[in-house]
Amino acid sequence: MLKFAPKPIILAPGIHPSAIVGSGVRLGERVSIQPHAVIEDGSQIGDDTIIGAGSYIGHETTIGSACVIYPLVTVRERSQIGSRVIIHSGAVIGADGFGFEMIDGRQHKIQQLGIVRIDDDAEIGANTTIDRARFGRTWIQQGVKIDNLVQIAHNVMIGRHCLIAGQTGISGSAKVGDFVMMAGKVGIADHVTVGAGAVLLAQAGLMSDVPAGARFVGSPAQPLRDFMKGVAALRRLVRNGSKSEGGGT
Repeated sequence: MLKFAPKPIILAPGIHPSAIVGSGVRLGERVSIQPHAVIEDGSQIGDDTIIGAGSYIGHETTIGSACVIYPLVTVRERSQIGSRVIIHSGAVIGADGFGFEMIDGRQHKIQQLGIVRIDDDAEIGANTTIDRARFGRTWIQQGVKIDNLVQIAHNVMIGRHCLIAGQTGISGSAKVGDFVMMAGKVGIADHVTVGAGAVLLAQAGLMSDVPAGARFVGSPAQPLRDFMKGVAALRRLVRNGSKSEGGGT
């Protein structure tokens, strides 16, 4: 199939005249900074990385080599991004975590002092949001692939080589082990732990921990075998009820 694919678009290295590069920024070899991108003071960008048009790289952010930051991505201050990371348009990395405290009848914002760290070979989908930690870090580990429209809250840890499909939401301080797979619209409550190799099927709603290697579905989520038994029992109940109403035996 690669023989029939169109030729890849190659962006020339260099800084476009309309881009803004702050003081103390360190750029590696062959970096490409596209039109209207902003690189704030003290940031570091590795060799062969592309910063797309209109993207914003916050103060003291570190981005490794051979990354592709597509147009209109926002990477907030002090974020740490590894090498060969792909971030698609509209993604926001390092926005404030959702933290408030009721004081004197009003919600007061709790300052979010941590960072986001994204390790090598991760891919972040379009319009996905990964919030900075309250303290410490929100951590996306090596090789994680995240679809479009995913929300990852403050202090979440995602283990290596996980796959996370669109419209999933992961609440604060949840921990996800290596090689976990999440289908679309999975929801995970705060402080929940998902064991390595678990599979969470579409629209699973987790409110408690999931063992390693388990397959969970439903809301509230339960083991797949238990869920299917429940579905089968409900179908038998409906079928028997229909027979009774119709005078069947």
